[in-house]
Amino acid sequence: MLYFLSYYFSYHSKNGLVYMWVSFGMALNILMTLFYGYVYLSIFTSFFIGNIKNTVGFYIMYGLHIGFTIVSIAVGYFIELESFLNQTPFIIITVVGVVILPIAIYSRNKQENLEGELESAKERIAELIIHEERQRIARDLHDTLGQKLSMIGLKSDLASRLVEKNPKAAIQEIQEIRHTARIALKEVRELVSNMKAVKLSEECIRVEQLLKAAGISYQLIGNIHQLKIPVLVENVLSMCLKEAVTNIVKHSGAKHCIIEIQQNQNEVMLMIQDDGKGINENSGIEGNGLKGMRERLEFINGTLTIEKNPGVKLTITIPLTITHQGGNVI
Repeated sequence: MLYFLSYYFSYHSKNGLVYMWVSFGMALNILMTLFYGYVYLSIFTSFFIGNIKNTVGFYIMYGLHIGFTIVSIAVGYFIELESFLNQTPFIIITVVGVVILPIAIYSRNKQENLEGELESAKERIAELIIHEERQRIARDLHDTLGQKLSMIGLKSDLASRLVEKNPKAAIQEIQEIRHTARIALKEVRELVSNMKAVKLSEECIRVEQLLKAAGISYQLIGNIHQLKIPVLVENVLSMCLKEAVTNIVKHSGAKHCIIEIQQNQNEVMLMIQDDGKGINENSGIEGNGLKGMRERLEFINGTLTIEKNPGVKLTITIPLTITHQGGNVI
């Protein structure tokens, strides 16, 4: 009773009290080993020591626990030789568990913490990349359009004043406005064409290869080559598709995946559906995997909906705010 009470308080204590209760548990282990031959409870203490997060504290308690366990067993052989000889196989198993279990649990917890930190770092990097890209686009648009739009505004005011007084001069100003607008449009097209874009058709090829490697059958609905969408929208769709399929391969355990892409005059829709085990609310997958997708879609006024039964169905909808005519961006 005292041992399990100390075990309970060890889990619910903080700071130095944790080490006090663990030490109390180890003392009880020694007494129960010497007086009753109950060396097996040392395994429970090993489990808890493996969950100690502080590196120095872990190795101190780990070393003490091994030392006290071996010493108490050795003394027990002198006190109750016959009883301990009968339990020798179980005692060996207990000692091996006392040595291996804390290291295994501590290494696993450390790996999970590192993976969590890595995910947080990836999210932070993604946020910084998005922020930097927004700043770059804003700078480029300001440098490209700012001066010319100001010039167009000034010349428009001048032309409106010259219409009645000097029609020829007004016509000249209007011609210069038209010329300036053409230059601005040309620079905007060059800016868009120079943006680093991820082609949806190329991403679909990579996705198909990834799904085949994972043993997941794949069905694509819709003709991606007939889509007429802005470069930025195609780039975001490609990244969202990559993120969604990566989550399916890593976490879903699915056997089949359906990807559907449709476009009408007002919007483009991307649907990814699998027949896996669905999203575990406690796994952090939704928070880590889908958060970046929502941030990218928010940038272009897109939406993401999730249906979780059966498997997972993601539906991405993006309004087509940029119109295409004859392949040119307007």
